[in-house]
Amino acid sequence: MNFKPLQDNILIKESKPEEKSKGGIIIPDAAKEKPQEGEVIAVGPGKKSKKTGETLPPDVKVGDMVLYGKWSGNEIKVEGKEYRLMKESDIIGILEDELVD
Repeated sequence: MNFKPLQDNILIKESKPEEKSKGGIIIPDAAKEKPQEGEVIAVGPGKKSKKTGETLPPDVKVGDMVLYGKWSGNEIKVEGKEYRLMKESDIIGILEDELVD
């Protein structure tokens, strides 16, 4: 990939929205929920400390599955694929293996 986020920016590949409801009804595109989880694709070097000027490494790494706010970040295209770019502070948490379906 030819994209490297700067500072504490994180590039995320969103999970696909559910195609069917739990009852088996096909959900039309207009009614689908916006994804709130995805896989970390690229991570910036981290945010600079205002006190010391040191770069603070991010808590997430490439490959982590994360949860984030519904309207967090910006939708961008990189090499023709859609991603979400957000600050690390917009990420709510990392999904552990036993929590992921």
